Amino acid sequence: MSHPLLNDTNAKMKKALDHSTHEFASIHTGKATPTMVEGVMVEAYGSQMRLKECAAITTPDSRMIQIQPWDASLTKAIEKAIQVANLGFNPVVDGKIVRVPLPDMSRERRLEFVKTASRIAEEGRVQIRNIRRDVMETLKKSKFPEDEAKRLEKDIQAATDKAIKDIGDHFTAKEKELLAV
Repeated sequence: MSHPLLNDTNAKMKKALDHSTHEFASIHTGKATPTMVEGVMVEAYGSQMRLKECAAITTPDSRMIQIQPWDASLTKAIEKAIQVANLGFNPVVDGKIVRVPLPDMSRERRLEFVKTASRIAEEGRVQIRNIRRDVMETLKKSKFPEDEAKRLEKDIQAATDKAIKDIGDHFTAKEKELLAV
C-alpha cells in the first residue's frame, strides 16, 4: 500500500526527470535531425511559414538534411531562409531539392554542449531536491504517527535518490554521445 503523499512526490519527481530528459534531447550531437531546421521561417506566398509546413524534411544520412519543397518555386526562398536563420549551415540547391550538409563539430563546440548538458542535469537535481524539501515540510506539519512519518521519510528519500541517479545516468549517456567523434 502506498501513501498518497508518496504517490504525489513520485509524480512530481517523474515530471522533473522527464523535463530534464527532454532538455537533454534538445542538445544536438552533430547528427542530422529534421528538428534542426523545421522551425525556420520561410517567405512563402506573401507570408511567413515554418519550413515543415511547406516542405518534406528528411535525413538521408547522419551528416545531411534534405529538404524537398512541395512547390518547386520555393527552393530559393528556403535556401535564403536557412542562411538568414543563422544556424551555421550552408544550404546547397540541387535542382528541386535543398541539401544542408552539417559541418563537423569542433572539440570546443562539443565541450560547450557538455557544459550545457551539465547545467541541465544540475537544474534537474535542484528541482528534485526542492520537491523533496517541500514534501518533507508537509510531512513534518502533518499529524502522522511517528513510525509512519519515519517510513514515509525513508521512502521519499529513496525516491529522491533514484531520481537524482536517473538524471546522472541520462547526463553520462549524453556526455558520452557528445564526446564521441
